[in-house]
Amino acid sequence: MSVLVTNLGELTTNDPELGTVRDAAIVLDGDRVAWVGHAKRAPQADSRVDGQGRAGLPGWVDSHTHLVFAGDRTAEFGARMAGEPYTAGGIAVTVEATRAADDEQLRAGLRKHVAEAVAQGTTCVETKTGYGLTVEDEVRSARLAAEFADEVTYLGAHLVPSGTDPDAYVDLAAGEMLDRVAPYVQWADVFCETGAFDEAQSRRVLKAAAARGLGLRVHGNQLGPGPGVRLAVELGAASVDHCTHLAQSDVDALAGSDTVATLLPACDLSTRQPLPEARRLLDAGATIALATNCNPGSSYTSSMAYCIATAVLQMRLSVPEAVRAATLGGAQALRRTDVGVLRPGARADLHLLDAPSATHLAYRPGVPLTWAVWRSGAPARPPRG
Repeated sequence: MSVLVTNLGELTTNDPELGTVRDAAIVLDGDRVAWVGHAKRAPQADSRVDGQGRAGLPGWVDSHTHLVFAGDRTAEFGARMAGEPYTAGGIAVTVEATRAADDEQLRAGLRKHVAEAVAQGTTCVETKTGYGLTVEDEVRSARLAAEFADEVTYLGAHLVPSGTDPDAYVDLAAGEMLDRVAPYVQWADVFCETGAFDEAQSRRVLKAAAARGLGLRVHGNQLGPGPGVRLAVELGAASVDHCTHLAQSDVDALAGSDTVATLLPACDLSTRQPLPEARRLLDAGATIALATNCNPGSSYTSSMAYCIATAVLQMRLSVPEAVRAATLGGAQALRRTDVGVLRPGARADLHLLDAPSATHLAYRPGVPLTWAVWRSGAPARPPRG
């Protein structure tokens, strides 16, 4: 069944030829976009939705989340807001709770958080393992994540479990654990940071993952300067995420590569870290993405709109730059060409705002503007009355 969504005041396509279309319409046919253009030239379809002058854009592509978890870290957040520093040590608290949860509890959390994100316009979701840190728990996390997420990342190298020898754990993460998890995931990631995994350990895990045909991602340069960006670029990782503390050499390396700098401003606000220098990265020629880093400890939000408003109001991006980073940028961080863009043949992921332009995402921060969402052509959030 095809649907014509017409009378759109503004349609952001992210397609270099189509650009931003005014007085626009789009036809969704099955799970694909069939046609995009001016409303007066729109073809017939099986059904019709009147956008009444609203703005349309691709669904958000949230390329960095941690949704397979159990437990609560409210107390940690409260302590941090009272002045205690963030050290990433709270990950162990979530690991304990996640291991203790049964499959249905973890499924319920996944279902809830993905539905929450979709209701706000997110139509493509990546999520990671990393709160299991045993072979069986990491396999379980990957298997359950694959039921709900578009892309699944292996993050066995998230933290060395308490009481475990670091070298022995790296052997496991780059060996048996990786082998067992690989059938359920598309990517491998490592937390390359002081207190987690050093450069040599990170390189070993990533090279083992690449040898098994997985794409690479890196958590890097979050808590301070470090080798994460350099390692990601060297190994051809699709994305290096956080990028809070960058030397000029890091910026230059990103600008000269196809590794995306994925920025996670909600996390930096929640941990009271500096915000990433998005303007500096873009001006240097690097590709950036925006993502939520939704997780129970350092960034418990699924709101891409919040990230966009932050990027515009505090990180000196224009609204089109921030929207592009949250859609096409996320797709590039996942090396996908079918999402984050609206053109014939792309996946039918459409987000309509109850506003005449995408500018309202930053002009009216905190206001729920999602009016309708189609995910793979299905009405994930039907138009509001």
